[in-house]
Amino acid sequence: MAEILPLTWFQRDTSDVAHDLVGCRLCVRQDSGEIRRCIITETEAYLGCQDKACHTYNNRKTPRTEVMYQAGGTIYVYLIYGMYEMLNIITQTEGVPEGVMLRAGYFEDAETRQEFKLMAGPGKLTRHMGINRTFKGQKVGLESGLWIEQKTQQPEIVQTPRIGIDYAEEAKDWLERYCWKAHPSLSR
Repeated sequence: MAEILPLTWFQRDTSDVAHDLVGCRLCVRQDSGEIRRCIITETEAYLGCQDKACHTYNNRKTPRTEVMYQAGGTIYVYLIYGMYEMLNIITQTEGVPEGVMLRAGYFEDAETRQEFKLMAGPGKLTRHMGINRTFKGQKVGLESGLWIEQKTQQPEIVQTPRIGIDYAEEAKDWLERYCWKAHPSLSR
């Protein structure tokens, strides 16, 4: 097992965390005790109150989003379209509602295009990793059963605009999507 990232690792600049997560291992303990691991290949940073694409834009605080105001390393899982659960990890310090969405990854034994595309999207990632809203509000770590291990290689990372946020006016063009360059597991 590689080094597990401490909570303080997430309590940094959100864009830096999003960048640095690419190449790390997402680990989830299943009910059976099995641990599933995948390599993260794509993330998106959401920059809080000034980011029109963020759930906390304009200091919005609702029962759904209050978890985003917790300290970095807190897990935020929410449902979209009534069917897809999205995994986010809160960054920064308590009261600064920013976070990183994990968009894609792959199992290390993937060989075929189909195997690489298995987790090519945030809903696919959570489904295949066994992540649901029961993790919401917990801290990343062994105790919660969801943790991140340090990367063992440094991929080349490219920045692009985020996906699916056309409503976010100028924020839709921000280069806050971080991708392992040309990796076959990317969502698009």
